[in-house]
Amino acid sequence: MDTAALVTAFATLFVVIDPPGIVPLFIALTQGTAPEARPRLGLRACLIAGTILTLFGLFGEGLLGFIGITMPAFRIAGGILLFLTALDMLFERRTQRREGQQADPNHDLSVFPLATPLIAGPGAIATMILLMGQSGGSLAGMMTVLGLLWAMLAVTFVFFLAATPIERLLGRTGTIVITRLLGMLLAALSVQFVIDGVRQTGVL
Repeated sequence: MDTAALVTAFATLFVVIDPPGIVPLFIALTQGTAPEARPRLGLRACLIAGTILTLFGLFGEGLLGFIGITMPAFRIAGGILLFLTALDMLFERRTQRREGQQADPNHDLSVFPLATPLIAGPGAIATMILLMGQSGGSLAGMMTVLGLLWAMLAVTFVFFLAATPIERLLGRTGTIVITRLLGMLLAALSVQFVIDGVRQTGVL
């Protein structure tokens, strides 16, 4: 890949993954989490997302085709899952569970919704499949695309490290307000995922 293609690929990954846009969601989703635990949570989310995107980049198109799953169906499923998370944020169910009830030991935020579908969402998966296809199938080209992916995830983790200082700046009231607002935006984003998926099926 030439320099222009590298810049384009990196910019595409940045826009699709959107590290600055994930930070407010990371703050809202990890509200009440110990500050020292946040970096571990963010790092684990980036590693899991990187593994998912790497596997889909290498084998995704063939795998989805083999089991009969289309990208529109994948996008619709991701939208539904994000909508359920948005409901938790809007009605403070996540905060209430942390403050007044025992947390679900089987629920790991780094897996859902951080790693997938927020970081490794349908758009990022489709982008990786596309970029790997544009690499020409050469080993050097594929390794370059994977290197760009992991560089973008490193950038995402750096943004996650800024979450605690930003939360301190906002304060508890500001964080609650932002959580509710982002819950609305996340709900709208999830509906858009579903609409895009349905449109791609050709029904609309």
